[in-house]
Amino acid sequence: MEFRWLQYALEVNRYRSFTKAAQALSVTQPSLSQQIGKLERELGVALFYRGKGPTMPTPDGQRFFEQAEQIAQMSEDLLREMRERSQGMMGELTIGAPAITGGHVLPPLLRAFAMNYPDVRVNLVEESTDQLEELTVKGIIDLCILALPVNDVRLETRPMLTESLVLALPRVRVPWMPDVVLDENVPAALDQFAKAPFIVLKNGFGFRHTVLQLCAKSGFQPNVAFETSSVETAQSMAAHGLGITVVPHMVMLQDATKQSPRYVKIASQPSRTLVFAYRRDRYLGMTARALLDVYDELRDTLMMP
Repeated sequence: MEFRWLQYALEVNRYRSFTKAAQALSVTQPSLSQQIGKLERELGVALFYRGKGPTMPTPDGQRFFEQAEQIAQMSEDLLREMRERSQGMMGELTIGAPAITGGHVLPPLLRAFAMNYPDVRVNLVEESTDQLEELTVKGIIDLCILALPVNDVRLETRPMLTESLVLALPRVRVPWMPDVVLDENVPAALDQFAKAPFIVLKNGFGFRHTVLQLCAKSGFQPNVAFETSSVETAQSMAAHGLGITVVPHMVMLQDATKQSPRYVKIASQPSRTLVFAYRRDRYLGMTARALLDVYDELRDTLMMP
């Protein structure tokens, strides 16, 4: 079996189309079909159903692609490692992070990294937690920043920092607020807000699970009034009396304005831990390892407690 055939079949499976795969591979469709046919004859099985609609794999094809993906990844990793052994550090790094978290922790880290490695081009990917995990598993992202727990067992994690979580409350009195006077310097029990409307992140964001789990530990299921994909939007909505939300310490709005909520510590002292995550069974390139080294050297000056 020629390795080229394997790569061709993977592209057809990826695009679910001979036409689109041929365009991506810069070959003609008849030539691609011919090469796939040779592969199928050598294997003795049909890899795809032919017919109208998307080109779908057969059961034999599904099994083939499970193994073929691993072979292609191993080949790519081996080639990259050998190139780095002969040529040194490659000039590109792709790092992923949720937008808000990345906006707080990445700038000082990337500035220090750029000073040490000015020739490395850094590509930044900002997506939801679920998407970041998927892109890292696929090898599209070299390294990403996530909050524990990381769901995909194929990802290895390395601790980055742990920070406290706080309540973000309205600046104005609203009917559903507990009948207690909340001092910003006195922690509040979360179950006091069991009947309050909550503002949480949408599905796909790991911090949503963190908040729901925190409420469950306090003995209630939150009344979700609003869902958003932005922690900043959640804080602004809380400030205007639309509900309450829980936020990481690093994203607290510093200016006491109408857009900024009132922050109160939580009595149970919850926290979240951020980690670097990368594919467990794949080669971690020199640029990614260099970024981790820069972080280790400057951990105390770069990151907040």
